[in-house]
Amino acid sequence: MLKTKIIVDVSDAKVSNDQADIIVTYSLGSCIAVCLYDQATQIGGMLHYQLPDSKLDPQRAKEKPFMFADTGMKILVEKLLSMGANKKRMQIKIAGGAETATGPKGFDIGKRNYLAIRKILWKNGMFIDAENIGGSSARNVYLDIGDGSITVKADGVEKTL
Repeated sequence: MLKTKIIVDVSDAKVSNDQADIIVTYSLGSCIAVCLYDQATQIGGMLHYQLPDSKLDPQRAKEKPFMFADTGMKILVEKLLSMGANKKRMQIKIAGGAETATGPKGFDIGKRNYLAIRKILWKNGMFIDAENIGGSSARNVYLDIGDGSITVKADGVEKTL
């Protein structure tokens, strides 16, 4: 089957229930990609967020809710549920959160992004099934809507989560 790529930009999210789709995001550094997938309904989505908490910049959060873990996840989960996905069945796989040379020293945004998503998911009774977090390499992440598989590519190496 010919696959259609749906690209998720930085501070963006996409959903699909078409088995021919692959949702992909490129060059994750300190950002995190959150992939949610319901095997029973074959509905999935991906969020690529930059910052841990919308309280950092409430005005920006209104304009770009997917920039932040909290506001982005709320919208993504609501959209998937409205399409027929079940929160209790969702597989959750995440990647990113690298230590990058850019940004202020000691800010450690990758680690803060990771801790934020764990807390948000925990508060929603959702838990991470697999992750590829940290390090210093940029990653590309692919979610195949046909089977829910997640592929992470970094430094020329491909891993399945």
